[in-house]
Amino acid sequence: MQEIAEGSLLTLIWVGIVGFAVFMYVLMDGFDLGIGILYPFAPTEEDRDTMMNTVAPVWDFNETWLVLGGAGLFAAFPIAYAVVLPAMYLPLLVMLIALIFRGVAFEFRFKARAGRHWWNRSFFVGSLLATFAQGVVLGSFIQGIPVYERQFVGGMLHWLSPFALFCGAALVVGYALLGATWLIWRTIGPLQDWCFRMARRLMLVVLVGVAAVSLWTPFLLPQIAERWFSLPNLFFLAPVPIVTAVLALALWRAIDNSREVAPFVLSMALFALSYLGLAISLWPHLIPPGVTVWEAAAPPKTQVFLLVGMAFLIPSILGYTAYSYWVFRGKVTGAFGYH
Repeated sequence: MQEIAEGSLLTLIWVGIVGFAVFMYVLMDGFDLGIGILYPFAPTEEDRDTMMNTVAPVWDFNETWLVLGGAGLFAAFPIAYAVVLPAMYLPLLVMLIALIFRGVAFEFRFKARAGRHWWNRSFFVGSLLATFAQGVVLGSFIQGIPVYERQFVGGMLHWLSPFALFCGAALVVGYALLGATWLIWRTIGPLQDWCFRMARRLMLVVLVGVAAVSLWTPFLLPQIAERWFSLPNLFFLAPVPIVTAVLALALWRAIDNSREVAPFVLSMALFALSYLGLAISLWPHLIPPGVTVWEAAAPPKTQVFLLVGMAFLIPSILGYTAYSYWVFRGKVTGAFGYH
């Protein structure tokens, strides 16, 4: 019994590690993907230079969390990794190729002259496709993955569904809102004014998307509907949508009052609450609807061995990321910025 209890505790720790890594990636790479989504709509080429320079020193640090989350899933939950990867091959491949194009565009755009417009398009298309693919993967994951004897038994296009496509579109708008509020914080003048206008419009679309996904999700799997709408769960979980509504009102007022830091912080808080709602809906299933975190976990000895490395790795990543953001704090002005 003691060994089972220890294994359960280790599994919960690893759920926290992988969940934290994915959440950090969504927040930190979300806003710079959002900048790429907004990129072609910027008023001037100089504004596009400024937009890119706000994330030039930190964008590659942000993607560290994607690597950490994927590696943690592979190491601590190998069954989940072995099922999710073949179920999502195509959208994950699109995401990785798009991120590569986007990264190349980041570096080459500043060096190009005659062909700069091609790198502008690559930056936009890479950001758009990477975000859309992430949303599709999320939607397909929520609606469930068919598993038999710990193997994926669906088809190559199992991920393709109206709900998954809607989640892809919703995430595009959500990341664009993060990008707009980040730029409000880091820019000044006409570009900042344009970002305020974009943030106001995007926020309305995001709220519609959050409401639609929240109402759609319980109808995908019976256990999700039971968790949210049965008593006494309904009373315990009611604060989640209530707090979401309060945050949405605070975000609207912050944008309306031309505050600079609050819109970005409140946008991240909305993402955090959406992430919490997803965790509540799916727990304890790591592969919905049938495989729990306990069934997908690696042996306890493996988890302990890997946990030693994570005890050093995660503080190091947090430390150099925080230091980088501190060094490159403040407003970005002009075409050269930090690059």
